[in-house]
Amino acid sequence: MAVTIASEVTFSAIKPKIGSVVHADKAALLSGDHAATLMDMLEQRGVLVFPRIGFTDAEHVAFTATLGRFTPDLGGKDLYPISVDKQVNETAEYLLGAFYWHFDGYMSPMPIRASLLASKVLSPPGTGNTEFANTYAAYEALSDADKARLADLRVAHTMAHSQLSHTPEPTQAQWDEWRALGRKDLPLVWTHASGRKSLVLGNAAAGVLGMDPVESTDLLVRLRNIATREEFTYSHCWRVGDLVMWDNTGTLHRATAYPFDCGRLLHRTKLEGEEPIA
Repeated sequence: MAVTIASEVTFSAIKPKIGSVVHADKAALLSGDHAATLMDMLEQRGVLVFPRIGFTDAEHVAFTATLGRFTPDLGGKDLYPISVDKQVNETAEYLLGAFYWHFDGYMSPMPIRASLLASKVLSPPGTGNTEFANTYAAYEALSDADKARLADLRVAHTMAHSQLSHTPEPTQAQWDEWRALGRKDLPLVWTHASGRKSLVLGNAAAGVLGMDPVESTDLLVRLRNIATREEFTYSHCWRVGDLVMWDNTGTLHRATAYPFDCGRLLHRTKLEGEEPIA
């Protein structure tokens, strides 16, 4: 595939509709000189992979800050541990929803712009990949009739619905806890400030407002299956030292299954959101 050259940084496409590998050394990335190029490429490609860049935690944070407005993660931490071990991550229970397609920050006034994950401890071979789906490309592939049908639809999103993915029969106490986290009604199609459009989907999508519940589920399942078709998705098989960055405003992501006692650990940083879903 073609390689695009930008001074000390080069890009090679992973698949036609999603993903590029970034070829650069630490000095080039940490300089901030290529931040605009990287962010432009991120919007175009959805996912950027920095293979075995080997950032320390401090370098990971510093690199993130060169790209936009760095925002602390849960608990005010610069780095959030992606681990299902409660000894490592006090909020590990909520990560169980991450095994299903979703995007982050749907309850916020502006969803986070991008996330950056660095691999620290691997799961066993063949497990624990992180998968991404390009919702810009999926929208663009829809028929004109579908685009017209979706144009004015809105969907209720709740943390409670995302947790039903892994616990379909919660106790009343569980349900009450999840429901207390609130609800956000969002357009099914996000018209971005750039003029481009993407689908707003994921396991938090509880239903289309004003639509028969069964028809609503039919539509959301069909759109999810379109968005996660092979041509729109990329599955990253981690190696220690990898860094992967994705556009949270135009992709879905999920983790694939792995043994919960294997110690798998990723560190995450985030860029603050730049626009509301509209």
